Amino acid sequence: MELRERIAEIWAGRDRLELSSAEVRGAIAEAIDGLDRGELRVAEYGPEGKVVVHEWLKQAILLLFRASESEVSHSGPFEFRDKIPLKGDFESLAVRVVPGASARWGAYIAPGVTMMPSYVNIGARVGSGTMVDTWATVGSCAQIGERVHLAGGVGIGGVLEPPQAAPVFVDDDAFIGSRAMITEGARVGRGAVVGAGVILNPSIPVIDTETGEEISRGVIPPWCVAVAGSRKREYPGGEFYLPCVLVIKRMAEGERHDKAALNDFLRDEGIAL
Repeated sequence: MELRERIAEIWAGRDRLELSSAEVRGAIAEAIDGLDRGELRVAEYGPEGKVVVHEWLKQAILLLFRASESEVSHSGPFEFRDKIPLKGDFESLAVRVVPGASARWGAYIAPGVTMMPSYVNIGARVGSGTMVDTWATVGSCAQIGERVHLAGGVGIGGVLEPPQAAPVFVDDDAFIGSRAMITEGARVGRGAVVGAGVILNPSIPVIDTETGEEISRGVIPPWCVAVAGSRKREYPGGEFYLPCVLVIKRMAEGERHDKAALNDFLRDEGIAL
């Protein structure tokens, strides 16, 4: 609570305070270290499953950018210039990091995570046993659960401003197919299987193919298979098709782990993940 109040005080006076002072930088670093170690998190589920955003931690990240100067660093033949250092000490963290992968300080990467050549931004949280596959990106403050698979080229959007904006949530045991884009605070429920190329944000309708009803905007339910689709809309200039997400199968809890049965179903539907 004391740290939270101190960050709020610095944020309120950010235009008149000396942000490079040791006292101010120390408070900001303490907050970022808490995120980095997983002791703090930018957002979490509260009562009735509603997302609770801890705005003061977003404010700490924004203050860090304002208080920091760009510095040059090197890794082998590569040169970088940035305000935020990279996360390190992966051996002690029990995280597998393939060459070409990187994460910023202030991102929490839990033990057992595998990072193929990929990127995790500041404020993000990646749960134990998750695979961040080749060229996948986890944007700032995104919350990725345990045993999730982010397939090749997946884009998990980030958000820092405004501080009250909710980040993306991908819950435990979910699978996100290649080149899918989950952005702007969208949510993927536990155990959901999201097909390749799906675009999900709060303006995208999620439709149940059994009933034809719109389930939500930007939220894929738990334990279902969801794929990219489109639906016809009429405009003065003609008929056009807008993207949507189609829930084509409901699964019992844990059914995703029967990969053979799921693959047979998807093959019959002519769908790839």
